[in-house]
Amino acid sequence: MVMTTEITFGQLRTQLKSTNARWSIGPAKADSEVVPTHHLGGRIDNLVLREQARPIDFAKLLAVPPTNPLLNERRRALNLPAQKQVRSFPVLHGITAGPPVGGSGGAPAVVDWRNRGWPWLCTVQNQVGENCWAMAATALVETMVRINHGVWSKRSEGDVHDGMGAHIDDGGSAQAALDWIKTHGLTDWDDYPTQAKLPYVTAPDRGGRTVKIGDYTVIGDIAQQKQWLDAVGPLITWFDVWHDFDAFYNTPDSAVYHWQEYLSPGVKNYERGGHFMLVVGYDDHLGCWICRNSWGSNFGHDGYIRVAYGDAHSGIDKYARIGLSNTNPDPWTKRRLHNGGMIESGDGAAHRNFELMALAANHSVVHWWRDGSSLAWAKEATLANDAASFPTLTGTTYNRNFEFIYRTTGNRLHHWFFDQASNSWKDGGIFGPADADGTPAFLQSNFGEPGNFEVVVKTKDGRLAHWWRINGSPWTWKESARFGSDIAASGPTLVQSHYAKSGNLELVAARTDGRMQHFWRDDIGGTGWHAGVIFGVEVGSAPVMIEGQYGAGNENAIGNFELCVAVNGRVQHWWRNNQGGGIWSKSAEFGSNVRSVIALLEGSFGFDLEVVVERADAQLQHYWRDGGGWHAGPIIGPTV
Repeated sequence: MVMTTEITFGQLRTQLKSTNARWSIGPAKADSEVVPTHHLGGRIDNLVLREQARPIDFAKLLAVPPTNPLLNERRRALNLPAQKQVRSFPVLHGITAGPPVGGSGGAPAVVDWRNRGWPWLCTVQNQVGENCWAMAATALVETMVRINHGVWSKRSEGDVHDGMGAHIDDGGSAQAALDWIKTHGLTDWDDYPTQAKLPYVTAPDRGGRTVKIGDYTVIGDIAQQKQWLDAVGPLITWFDVWHDFDAFYNTPDSAVYHWQEYLSPGVKNYERGGHFMLVVGYDDHLGCWICRNSWGSNFGHDGYIRVAYGDAHSGIDKYARIGLSNTNPDPWTKRRLHNGGMIESGDGAAHRNFELMALAANHSVVHWWRDGSSLAWAKEATLANDAASFPTLTGTTYNRNFEFIYRTTGNRLHHWFFDQASNSWKDGGIFGPADADGTPAFLQSNFGEPGNFEVVVKTKDGRLAHWWRINGSPWTWKESARFGSDIAASGPTLVQSHYAKSGNLELVAARTDGRMQHFWRDDIGGTGWHAGVIFGVEVGSAPVMIEGQYGAGNENAIGNFELCVAVNGRVQHWWRNNQGGGIWSKSAEFGSNVRSVIALLEGSFGFDLEVVVERADAQLQHYWRDGGGWHAGPIIGPTV
C-alpha cells in the first residue's frame, strides 16, 4: 500500500521555488489548501516498452491520402502519401488555418493540435472514477474524427467503460478500450451520457450512432512519434503519477512538469499509480510533450500540461504510444452538415463517398455516388416512377440507412430508404398533405428515441406544412403545424441547430416577392414556429441550407448557417453569423446556366463546401469551395 502524506499547496509552492523548478502552482490555489489526490485507473496491460516496439512503415500505414489540407501539406513535406488534387483551407468568416510552427520542411520544432489554425479538440472532461483509460481512448477517437472528417463528434466515455463491464473504481487499459471500440464502435454522449451505470443499456439505434475505427498503431521510436503527431494526429501515452503532479493547477502554458524528489523539506514525493493521457503535440524549444489530461479544465493550463522529455520518474517516455488514423463517423455526427439530395456516407476505403439522389427521366430517381479516393462519379441505381421534385436525402441512425423523401406527381410525399442489412432500396410509403407543392425539407431530429423524422414542405395555399413521424410502431406520419404565408418555393433547408438545449428547428423558404425568409421553431416551452428575418432579392427557386463548422469553436457551439440558392442563372452563397447577431450576408456568386441548387454539403475535404446544381441544359454539375474560392467541378450526368 502506498503511504500518503497530506501536503498543502503552500508547502509545495515553497519547495518548487527553492529548487528552481520549471513549473509553479497558479495563484488560484491558496497556500492552506490541501493538494488533492485525483482519480487514475491506468493499468500497463498490453503496453509495449518503447525500445521493444517495431519501427512503423508510414507509407504503408498511410496509403489512403488525407483530405485534411493541413495534413496534406505536412505529408508532402515528409514525402508521405498525399492528395494529388490539392485543396487549401478556406479563410473565411474570420477563421484562418496555417502550417505548424517551425518551418515547412521536415519535422517542425513545435506541433500543437490546440492551435493548428482550426480548433481540433473537444472540451476537456473531468473523470469521475478510475477510468482514465476510457477517457484517453475516447479522446483519441473523437479527435481523429475531427482531423479526418472535419466534424465535431463528442463520444461517450461511459459507453466504452460500461460496455466493457467496468465498475467506477475499476482500472483498465487504453489499448483494451480501443480493441472494444474496434468491435463495437463508440456511441455519442446523447445516446449514453452517464458513466458507471451498470447494467449497460443503450438506445435502440446505437448501431447507427457509433463511430467505427480500424486498426490502431503502436509507435515506439521518438522521432516517429513526432512524425505521427505532425502528419496524422495525437497519441495515447502512459504516465506514472507522483503526488507533486496532483498540484499542477492553473499553470502558465509555458510551465513544464518534471518530477520533484521532495514535496516539502523532509517529506519525500511518492508514486500514486498509473494514468493515461493524450499527447496532442510537442515543443522542442521547451523540451516537452504537450498532453491533454482528464481532470477538468482548471488543472494545468485549461486542462493541458507540458511534461519534460525523458522524465524518468513519470515514465512519460517508457512505453510505446498509440495512434489512430482511420475513423468512420456515424450519420448522427454529420447530420447538420448536409442538405438536399447529397450526403457523405461512411462507405469506401476512406469512409467519405458522396451519395446523390437526383430526379431523372419518367419521374424516376437515380442514385449517383462518388468514390472518396478516386473522386469519380458513377450511377448506382434507378428507382421510383412518381417523383415530381428533387429528393431530399439523409443518413439515419437505423443501421446507417439512407432515407429520402420527394413530392409525388399526385402532390403527396413519398418516402424511400436503403436498407443496409439487405443492401437494397425499400418503398417507405406515401404520406403528407394532399396539396404538397414544393421540394420537401427532411431530417432526423433528436426528439424521441430513435429520433423522429421531421418534414416541411410548401403547400398550394402558399404556406408551409410541418409533418413528423415517431420512429416506432405504428410508424405513423402526423401533421404538426401549418405556418408562414406568401411562400413561393420550399427547399431542403430544415436544420436542427445548436440553438437551445433541445435544438431549435430552422428553415428558410423563398417568398412570392422574390425574397427569402427565415423561420424557426423554438422548442423551449413549445412555442411553435416563428417568422424571422427577410433577406435577398429576385429569388425564384428553392434554397438549400446547412449548419456548418465555421464559428463552432467546440462541439457544443453553434456553427454558421450556410445557404446556396439559384438566382438569375448563378448560385448565390449566403451565410449567417451565428456568433455575432445572426446577420445574413451574401459572400459570393458563381456558376452559369444554373436552374436550381439541389444539394449542399460540408464533408471530409477540409472545411470545404460542396454544391450540386441542376443546369438549364438538364445536367447535374458539382461545384466546391476551398481557400481559393469557388471552383467548377465535373458534370455528373443528366436529369432527363
